[in-house]
Parts: sequence; structure tokens; C-alpha cells
Amino acid sequence: MRLKDLALYCKSYRRDFLRLKRLLASISRYNADQIPFYISTPQDQYQELVAVFGGATGFNWVSDESIIAANPKVPADIEKTRSGGLSQQAIKSEFWRLGLAENYVCLDSDCIFIKEFRRSDFLSSDGNPYTVIYQNKEFFQLSINRGQDKVEANLRKEGDRVKALFDRVGPNYYCPCPPFIWSAKVWQSLDREYLQPKGLTFWDISNDDHPETLLYLEALLNYRPIPLHPIEQLFRIYYYDWQYYLLRRMGETEGNLKANYLGVIYQSNWDSGMDFGETTKSFASLTLRRVKRFWRYLQSYF
Repeated sequence: MRLKDLALYCKSYRRDFLRLKRLLASISRYNADQIPFYISTPQDQYQELVAVFGGATGFNWVSDESIIAANPKVPADIEKTRSGGLSQQAIKSEFWRLGLAENYVCLDSDCIFIKEFRRSDFLSSDGNPYTVIYQNKEFFQLSINRGQDKVEANLRKEGDRVKALFDRVGPNYYCPCPPFIWSAKVWQSLDREYLQPKGLTFWDISNDDHPETLLYLEALLNYRPIPLHPIEQLFRIYYYDWQYYLLRRMGETEGNLKANYLGVIYQSNWDSGMDFGETTKSFASLTLRRVKRFWRYLQSYF
């Protein structure tokens, strides 16, 4: 059976199910070419996912455990020995092993499509995927301008560490936010050229110092299993609330974002109002959070 040329994929878990439901609604509305959408969650959270979705369709479900098991060199239950964040990035990066698609658009639960999209937004005319790759200078400068120098410094150090794994010299490149357009050929090249000769699996090198996004880019740059067709970021991402308020003050709206972006991301680490099951937070804590956010909004004017 011939593999699909492209799929959409999101690895999620219980806390993000409300965000995931919102993402699914946006895909159902704007998916002009009916690109298949896959969701993975832990096996024991599937029934809860179905309950939250309330009969919604338009997705295919696979278990996280099936993705992990697709690599015979990885011990069973390895995800239980890692933090949730590290397990998530490894599972997302190993989705290709299921053999469902040659390329996949890897989404996070907090992604929202805001306009119609097609295969041609992700695949070039030769059938190879575009690669989101850039030096991130705009965000670095914005961070410096707002006195957030540590943000810029940490990202540069992160890029240096991953680049050093491959002995590459030259500029640091980034694809810091989803959606990531990933080719199975690139992940296979990383496995074949780097991991197997060292007796390693992706789980061994994927950690806080070596994020999966940079490992993918370095594998592509070093082994060139596919042509490099560079494009810029597909979604507008608000990494921090101060960034959101600053850009809103400058006139940015979801409506005018459609000129350059397919979607938007409100980072879940500060957009906590959609955390599923978060019913135990006190009125005082919620009020304090809103006060702090309003204060940051005011600061964006100065």
C-alpha cells in the first residue's frame, strides 16, 4: 500500500483536550484538501478524549504506546521514565515509524488554523516538504528591546549545543514553534547516520539540551535526505503574554494575521484558562493571575 504523501498529527494528553477540541474544529473548517488528521494520546486517556470531543469526527486516533512500540530498540514503558515534556517530544518525532505518511505536519494542541489551507502550503511542487527554517532574529531583537535578554541568550546556547553534536559550523537555525513539517526521510537519516552507529535511540539524545526541532533541522542540513525548500513560520506564536500585548497594541489582530499566517498559537503556559480539569483553582489565584496579566498589558505601553 502506498503511503499517504501528507498527514496532520498532534500528540496530546488530558490537560490539553479542550485546546485539542478547538484545534480539531479549526481543521474541520479550513482543511480544503481533506488531509488526514491523526491524534495520539496515552491509551488510558482515550475514553476521556472521546467524552470531551462529544461525538466530533474528522480524526484518526493512535495510542502513544503504539508509536513507542514501533521502534523495537526502545524498552516498553520508557515514557514512564521521562518527564511529560521529554516523552512528548520523542513520541512526536517517532510518529513516522507507524508508516502512515511520508511527511507529516506536527501540530501542538494549542494551534488554531485561522484560514483555509491545502497540501501546497506544506509540500513543494516536487513532492518534498517545505522546511520552516530561519535565524529567529526578529524575536531575538524583540526580546532584547523588552529587556528579556535571557530569552535570546538561552535560545542561542540551545542552538550551539545541538549544532555541536554534528560538528557543524555556521549560523544557528531555528524552527521554534509548530506546525513543524517533518519528513520521514529526515528522521530515518538521523537514525541511520547518527543514532545507529552510536548504539543510540532517539530517546537517548532527545532532552532539554537537544530539542527535537533542532535535531530535525541539523539532520536535514547534515545528511540532506531531501532538498531544502525553506519557508518562514506558518503560524503566529505568542510565546509570552508580554509579546501578545505588545503586538496587539501595534494593531495586530487575528483578522489581519491571515495575510501572512495560516494560524495562531496562544502558548498554554500562560493561556491556562483552557486547561482541562482545572476546576480546583481558587477565585483568589485566578484573580491574581488576571491582575498580573493586566499589569503586563499596561507595561507594554511604556
